[in-house]
Amino acid sequence: MIVYGIPNCNTVKKSLDWLKSHQIDFEFHDFKKKGITVEKLNEWCNIFGWETVLNRKGLTWKKLSKDEQAAIDTKEKAIAYLAENMSAIKRPIIEKNGKATLISFDEERYAQTLG
Repeated sequence: MIVYGIPNCNTVKKSLDWLKSHQIDFEFHDFKKKGITVEKLNEWCNIFGWETVLNRKGLTWKKLSKDEQAAIDTKEKAIAYLAENMSAIKRPIIEKNGKATLISFDEERYAQTLG
């Protein structure tokens, strides 16, 4: 299992704490250090929808003008933006058995999906 995120994100910290407390093994992929491919972003957008993968609550998004935000209105534009601004990816994203299965942190969904 791979957990994608950035270590200083509170939501990622909650997720990692939950996984550790449930003794679930995982590999952590810090995408600020290791990067994320356009192919991986495309895969996540196909699974969760680009509107979900794009974190509109974070500071990176909020720094954009209303016009800049409005211009990101397709999956292709979102992926191009996220490839350049990885802090705007909703996190964490968890891949289990090579397939993205969870995005963000919800204790109930984690329990259902990861046991």
